[in-house]
Parts: sequence; structure tokens; C-alpha cells
Amino acid sequence: MATKTSKAQGSKATAKSTEDKKPNALQKPLQPSKELAAVVGAELLPRGEVVSKVWEYIKQHDLQNPENRREIVADEKLEAVFGKKKVTMFEMNKHLARHLK
Repeated sequence: MATKTSKAQGSKATAKSTEDKKPNALQKPLQPSKELAAVVGAELLPRGEVVSKVWEYIKQHDLQNPENRREIVADEKLEAVFGKKKVTMFEMNKHLARHLK
């Protein structure tokens, strides 16, 4: 019985120490620009959540090139974010970073 109590107390101490830490760069809420907000919404979002919402938008609007699924063919909203009509999934994060503060 004593081991169960000490384990429970140990997990509480661990949980408290992680609460005191600052969020890492992926967890820090950021403000999307006006152009990006048209795609993901205007509320503060962590970088990972922004990427997820952009991918959700891309898939809902069928914006991946069917011949090369790594390529994204931007519609009007995404072209305002990316600055060009076609981007690869690898360069997408570079373009998103410019629209997050």
C-alpha cells in the first residue's frame, strides 16, 4: 500500500514540475496574420495546430496535385499565404512561419 501512495505522490510532483515550464516553440500560441486567419481562424493557435488546420483545409478543398501528392496547388486564400500558386509540402512550413507572430 505504501508503494501506491508514493507513486501517486511522485506523479503529482512530476505533473507540477511540467506545469511550471514554459511551452516549447511548437506549443506556444501564436497570432495568425490576416491572410492565414482566412484559412485557420483568427484565434491564437500553437504552430502544430496551425499546420494541422492548413492540412485539413488542403484536403477538404482537394488542393494536392493528383500526379504529385507532395505538391500543393494553392487556391486564392492559400496563394495569399504562400505567395505563389504551387508549393511543396516541405516548403509550406517556411511560408506559414512568415504569417505567425
